[in-house]
Amino acid sequence: MAVFSIIDHLVLDITLLISAAIGIYSRFSGGKQQTTKEYLLGNQNQRILPVAFSLMASFMSAVTLLGVSAETYNHGFIFVLINFSYIIGTPVVTNIFLPVFFNLGAISVYEYLERRFGFATRLACSLAFTFQMMLYTGIVLYAPALALEAVTGLSQRMSILIVGLCCLFYSTVGGIKAVIWTDVFQSLLMYGALLAVIFVAAAKFDGVSGIWKIAEEHGRINLYNPSLDLTERHSWLALTVGGFFTFLSLYAINQTQIQRYLTMQDLNTATKSLWLSLPLLMFLSFATCFCGLSIFAMYHNCDPISMKRIASKDQLMPLFVIDTMQHLPGLSGLFVAGIFSASLSSVSAAINSLAAVTVQDFIKPLHSAVSKGVMLDSTCSYLLKALVLLFGILCIGVAYLTQFFGSILQMSLTLFGVIGGPVLAVFTMGVLNPYCNQKGALTGLFLGLIFSFWLGFSGPKPIPQRLSIDISGCANSTLVTINDLTNEISIEEDSTTVYPLTDEQSYSYLFRISYLYYIVLGFFSTAIVAVLVSLVTEANKNLNPSLYAPCIEKYVRRYQSKRQSKTVIVPESEATQYPLDKIEFVSDQEVIT
Repeated sequence: MAVFSIIDHLVLDITLLISAAIGIYSRFSGGKQQTTKEYLLGNQNQRILPVAFSLMASFMSAVTLLGVSAETYNHGFIFVLINFSYIIGTPVVTNIFLPVFFNLGAISVYEYLERRFGFATRLACSLAFTFQMMLYTGIVLYAPALALEAVTGLSQRMSILIVGLCCLFYSTVGGIKAVIWTDVFQSLLMYGALLAVIFVAAAKFDGVSGIWKIAEEHGRINLYNPSLDLTERHSWLALTVGGFFTFLSLYAINQTQIQRYLTMQDLNTATKSLWLSLPLLMFLSFATCFCGLSIFAMYHNCDPISMKRIASKDQLMPLFVIDTMQHLPGLSGLFVAGIFSASLSSVSAAINSLAAVTVQDFIKPLHSAVSKGVMLDSTCSYLLKALVLLFGILCIGVAYLTQFFGSILQMSLTLFGVIGGPVLAVFTMGVLNPYCNQKGALTGLFLGLIFSFWLGFSGPKPIPQRLSIDISGCANSTLVTINDLTNEISIEEDSTTVYPLTDEQSYSYLFRISYLYYIVLGFFSTAIVAVLVSLVTEANKNLNPSLYAPCIEKYVRRYQSKRQSKTVIVPESEATQYPLDKIEFVSDQEVIT
């Protein structure tokens, strides 16, 4: 257990004060957050670079910093290959999904679903998003608590409360503008925390090449895995395909990211922001994976998990900080500030988008149905701030339950998969399949969610097995015991090398499939059902070209043009001379098709 120095405390306190100051400045500058457009969209005049940082930081939380480094330590460097899926996914977002949502011009992305499939579909997907982001935000709040507990001795409960309250303050008073600019500041701290870990390890092990050599000697540079076996936890196929669908579910149709695109003045600037965020995202991802190798170099012959030095593998990075940075004033504070900032950026983005969806998709339609009028913008603005506060408090409550979820990285990716896959399929059917109708979309979503939840959260499933580890450098290697709760490792008496033991063949094949495929299976199960139900029910008549991706829009317009050329409009008095089965009723006229 480390004790923070005065300088470390100063670094962390300054981080909190700057984040709060940005919120206060945003509250009292410009229009002072008095309108919905300013509070949720920043008056649509935000700059490219800050939005790019915000897009990167929204889902690169402490879960990423702690979880990915632990993943690399335990399972090797292959996870870094997920970056290829980001390269493939970015042009899909900019050319298929983004133009549709900019043409729509709505604050809530789920308003698109109402125009395309009806209000019931909009409501169902909004509820799914709310549930997903509430759970994810709880995980994000829990992650820095692990670091703060290990490095400062502060209890997890108090850590969650501090992170949550700080985030609540500037998100509530400053709106989306405060969220974006704090993301910029916090992103720099995230990079600083990762680089501090890498530089300290490089100084200890003769540079980056020394870290790489140790990792290579112990089987951590496992980049070659072209296996097509779906039960391979991490292979080229799993990381590329699973990563691609996960990227789309977050960057193409998630309200948190769409809301950031819409803070830009037009589609062109939004596209530039997304492309600029790509290298920022990839650099952070690579640095996090290399941090895992740096930590492994430190403990390659005395695994702290086996020796029970830490309670969770997600505490590997904080332990590294304790063992290497205590004598360097300010570095421990920088690390904790970086972890802190990673969670602040994700939580603030989530609760802001949750408030937007609640107002736009639930409260406004209900108000309109009851009062038959439009809600005043000033009333809406105050309501949004109250909801940001409420969702922040609820997410703090969820965070206290996260300690029972297991690995924070796999849990968050599984959560994105089981909900993100079916919802992504509904949006994809909307923008790419003119024949899909409301009955198909709703049925597909319902069955897809059931299948995904069953696949993701039922079991039993085999425990992910770590690569072999060494304890020969520990002071007493015979005091290692088996973790009875997870059975994650098995160590024999007087052994210096630990090899995982498991019989995966005893588990059902579906439950042995890599968690990265959950989103893929959820997507295709939803899409297939949606198409089949649409084919056997009434044809979709909503052929508004603006509701389709540009590559499909031209075909819809061409179809409409051909249909109109074959249409004759006649007075009602003359309609009887035409066969009734060739009449389509439109208003008070008959259209002969």
